[in-house]
Amino acid sequence: MEALEVLDIIAGGETSKAQFKLNVTNATSIAQEIVAFANTKGGLIIIGVNDKTGSVEGLSYQDIQRINNLLTTAANEQVKSPISIETETVEVEPEQRIIVARVPEGISKPYKDKDGLVFVKNGSDKRKVTSNEELRRMLQRSGGLYAEEQVLPHCTYADIDWDKFSHFYETTYEEPAEPDQERKFENLRLGQGGKPNLAGALLFTNNPQKSITGFFITAIWFWGNDLEADSYRASDYLRGTLPEQFSQARDFLMRTLHKVQSGDTFNSPGVLEIPKVVLTELLTNALIHRDYFIKDTIKLYIFENRIEIISPGRLPNNLTVEQMKRGIRKKRNDILDSLAPNLLEYKGAGSGVLRALKAYPHIDFINDIEAEQVRVVIHRTAKLEA
Repeated sequence: MEALEVLDIIAGGETSKAQFKLNVTNATSIAQEIVAFANTKGGLIIIGVNDKTGSVEGLSYQDIQRINNLLTTAANEQVKSPISIETETVEVEPEQRIIVARVPEGISKPYKDKDGLVFVKNGSDKRKVTSNEELRRMLQRSGGLYAEEQVLPHCTYADIDWDKFSHFYETTYEEPAEPDQERKFENLRLGQGGKPNLAGALLFTNNPQKSITGFFITAIWFWGNDLEADSYRASDYLRGTLPEQFSQARDFLMRTLHKVQSGDTFNSPGVLEIPKVVLTELLTNALIHRDYFIKDTIKLYIFENRIEIISPGRLPNNLTVEQMKRGIRKKRNDILDSLAPNLLEYKGAGSGVLRALKAYPHIDFINDIEAEQVRVVIHRTAKLEA
């Protein structure tokens, strides 16, 4: 790393990507800093810089040797799982040397210190993670845990609508579901040991909300454009299996939308102001790709000037809005994603957003990382082409 580059970073002060240390003598303390960086986006630990004033004070040859050994010991022995870091000695001024330790973003989150504590970066500081829900989401993002595979303790195979499952199985695989329906159910990763998992319950139980709370759609049709309105034109809780929620949500939307004349004559047929394919693709995406670790409803808000579909959870696995709009996709719920094409109007393969934008480009996608939600805003001000 060049001296000028390091000095530029130091001049910018401590951030979520850069931490300063005057010296390091405690392996436990530096291990916690490494854990925090590995659990977030990675970053630099710059040693030999006063973290209070930002002044470069440098290190002796003996300090450099000792600190390099201490960093290696901390990363290998006091971080669980061990993580590889890179260290470099940079001479920023004649005879004034500092250590730059580069900590990568980890691929086996959550990382812990020797006491089992989990830390993440919070601006220029770090904070301890104490929420089980946050830990589960970290595991999910690293590929170590999936919400849809959680077996439901208060739900059994007696709650499954086996006629519905049989129809799906026979239509999809062109072979009888009987005999041994339960084995075939489990082969599709929908349950085990007589109990459905979350995916199995969301797709095939008689009453999913009896066993799993929060996983439905809150639909509200507002009078104006203000979320804080005191009264609504209509509101409803759209419950049931995912296919049932999808059908109810699309029906709710289609009842609220205007129809526009598709031709120049008075008798020309009216078409929806927003194409049906847009509603289909975006509602399905919300149901299939939401974060099921967050026990909250999908919000469907209809305003005079826009429609908002708000899904719990940020985009998965560092996916960006720009990537999503180019058809790139990263799975969060593999079971739901694989079975949805046979249960909902869903094609997968990352093409849904592309189809929606092609049919109606007046759509904004907001990945709200702080609020842990994805907002899709469909503007109602665009004129349909005849």
